[in-house]
Amino acid sequence: MSLTSDEQQMVGMVAEFVDERVRPRVREFEQDDIYPEPLIEDMKELGFFGLLAPAEYGGVDVSTACFARVTEELARGWMSLAGAIGGHSVITYLIRTFGTDEQKAKYLPGMADGSIRATMALTEPGGGSDLQAMRTHAVRDGDAWSIRGSKTWISNAAHSGLFGLLCVTDRDANPTHKGMSVILVEPGDGLVISKKLPKLGYRGVEACEVVFDGRRVGDDAILGGTPNQGWSHMMRGLEVGRIQVAARALGVGQAALDTAVKYAQERESFGKPIWKHQSVGNLLADMATKQSAARLLTLDAAEKVDRGERADMEAGMAKLFASETAMQIALDAIRVHGGYGYSKEYDVERYFRDAPLMIVGEGTNEIQRNVIAAQLIARNRVVS
Repeated sequence: MSLTSDEQQMVGMVAEFVDERVRPRVREFEQDDIYPEPLIEDMKELGFFGLLAPAEYGGVDVSTACFARVTEELARGWMSLAGAIGGHSVITYLIRTFGTDEQKAKYLPGMADGSIRATMALTEPGGGSDLQAMRTHAVRDGDAWSIRGSKTWISNAAHSGLFGLLCVTDRDANPTHKGMSVILVEPGDGLVISKKLPKLGYRGVEACEVVFDGRRVGDDAILGGTPNQGWSHMMRGLEVGRIQVAARALGVGQAALDTAVKYAQERESFGKPIWKHQSVGNLLADMATKQSAARLLTLDAAEKVDRGERADMEAGMAKLFASETAMQIALDAIRVHGGYGYSKEYDVERYFRDAPLMIVGEGTNEIQRNVIAAQLIARNRVVS
């Protein structure tokens, strides 16, 4: 499926935004880990927070494939900006897909214009990618739910007005995931956000620990209005989330490749541009080939989501391959630059610091391999 003409214009507009406003200013924020408020405000005005919100609620309402391309372009400029709309867009998708009419009316207009920022709250300090070990829970307390537990590595936590919290609402359920719900939690009494966690890359945008200490919410905060449906809701949302992470990896990989190609033409050794030396030329050829393959995998997964098909295996493949590819391209870009690639005067060192996030984020790549293998068997089961 190709993008519509309007979607192609949208991607072009994002590319222009990146080249004219983002790339010249990245170092103002990245080096000192400063929240990029001016760039976030620009993104609100341009509609980037409403990419997956329905038009009837003021959203841009693009396809998942277009969303992936927009994400790639943002990450090409600075991966942190793509991360600023990551969890927000997944929660937007969950509310538009599974939310009640009241939840859609309450949240989607503000999420579309960026006045309400949302984020996902899944990972726990002792659980990591093992969501079945989740301890955060909500129990009935009179006419409300009382939430207790903690989540960690929550991106955009300090700037979010809505948390899409996955937690246990039936502790007697077996297996555990059948007793989980997604709860839409706003900041307030009983919700404490820690200071920023220090990170290797993905700087500027904060990641925090969030503690739920008796935060009370009503029945209307349960996504879709019915408890214990959260696992299936969030797994569908994570298909979009993993496509988004794959697209972030594509952006980092493309930026590193572009930089390496440019430098290999400008830098000379032994009387000729270094790309003409076979060792460098081979690096560039492999980088470009893997990048193209990663993009095709990502768009394939996005198009399955747009067709309403199950895409957990395809999203896992895209996330796995694109993230590993971005890491390799970033390293190879440093090789092309030689000693200059190790210097903060060149952007390739930032790409190398940003790339690992996509390997461990949104479910580690080891988890992705488990998902892919399980689905591969499920879809090709041998009947004896």
